[in-house]
Amino acid sequence: MDWTTLAGTALGALVGVGSTLLADRARWRRDLSDRTRQEREQIHVTVLTKYQLAYEGMHAAAVTGRDRAEGARETAAAVREAFRASGCDEARETALICAPQEMSDVLEKVYATLWDLQDAFAAGDPPLDSPESQERRRRHAEAIWAARAAMRRDLARAA
Repeated sequence: MDWTTLAGTALGALVGVGSTLLADRARWRRDLSDRTRQEREQIHVTVLTKYQLAYEGMHAAAVTGRDRAEGARETAAAVREAFRASGCDEARETALICAPQEMSDVLEKVYATLWDLQDAFAAGDPPLDSPESQERRRRHAEAIWAARAAMRRDLARAA
């Protein structure tokens, strides 16, 4: 029996199995990276959407309270309920658990501006059309834009 033929066959099988394992490993890494990126993207979109829902609900409650001239207590309760009902707290917690520290810091800044708006809308002071109120909304919009930029960087790193 010729041992060189048997050794060549064994070596060929070893090379074939090894290359298949390497290809499978590369495919697994790529799939894992894709899933991680998709999960992060979903979390980012969810948290920004929930923050937007909170803002819109609080603003609508404040406008309705102002236009109806209902009591300040009812307006404050409606604003706070709009904040709670938006689901932004749950989305924020999910993002803070799953996001890198840089992203968590950015999201906390957005949340702080949203909380500041909630306090202002609930108190009715300053009035919604005042320069102070516009400044608060501008700070919130800037924080949202900074979060979007940080999210794009985060997703680019995850790719």
